[in-house]
Amino acid sequence: MASLKELKDRIGSVKSTQKITKAKQMVAAAKLRRAQAAAEAARPYAARLSEVMASLAGKVSGDSAPILLRGTGSTQRHLLVVINTDKGLCGGLNSNIVKAAKVKAKELIANGKDVRFYLVGKKGRAPIKREYPERISKHFDTSNVRTPGFEEAEAVASELIAMFEAGDFDVAHLVSPIFKSALVQDPTVAQLIPVPAPETGSTAGGDAVVEYEPGEEEILEELLPRYVKTQIFGGLLEREASEQGASMTAMDNATRNAGDLIQALTIKYNRSRQAAITTELIEIIAGAEAL
Repeated sequence: MASLKELKDRIGSVKSTQKITKAKQMVAAAKLRRAQAAAEAARPYAARLSEVMASLAGKVSGDSAPILLRGTGSTQRHLLVVINTDKGLCGGLNSNIVKAAKVKAKELIANGKDVRFYLVGKKGRAPIKREYPERISKHFDTSNVRTPGFEEAEAVASELIAMFEAGDFDVAHLVSPIFKSALVQDPTVAQLIPVPAPETGSTAGGDAVVEYEPGEEEILEELLPRYVKTQIFGGLLEREASEQGASMTAMDNATRNAGDLIQALTIKYNRSRQAAITTELIEIIAGAEAL
């Protein structure tokens, strides 16, 4: 049985931990508002850009289409671009993203495809390297900046496009979280390169007669790289919002658990202290009666 001093030290230690988790919860809550606003502000632009891309893509076909749209003509080599956080203490966010990436990788490997990983963020590297040590192509470090922005997204996208044009892969998939609330951040897997063609029957662009100057091919040559950069940038923004939301929830749970543990330890301490006092009283009374 633990002594009174050990119980008192344990209570003090848990209280110190509770102060840290409470502080991290408040910091995450403050950062969440900014990160959520940034992620939500980027969504309309990405949606509108996708509509414009669909409108233009429906007007070009065959060899006239840019390679980022038509692809290499093969689907054998796949690259999974996995966006994880750089910091921990955010619940199961990173493990859920890694799990989604592994599920997609296993599905592709089962179909006879060659799979490689491009890792963004530090926390997803170790679990993927343990299971797929020979399939890591490259990783991009975002831990040296406070908040990754369009500059980092542009660097990632430029490297991916260069790898695609060099023939390193045929299809790239983006694995990233989508922020819904502080409690829900769903990992998603979406094709990034080649840019997905518009769905059959899509009304993007409508039936209006639009003449483009310059031509559709020239515009697509400029918009396709921007589309890839926008998707990466959106993934980074969603990651930031998801990280802060998951961290706030995790730290709130940790603070509550610390409070419950402090209460249980305090009850145990009081019982042990009362038992020690009772024992001392019995010894004093017994000694007095012996005299």
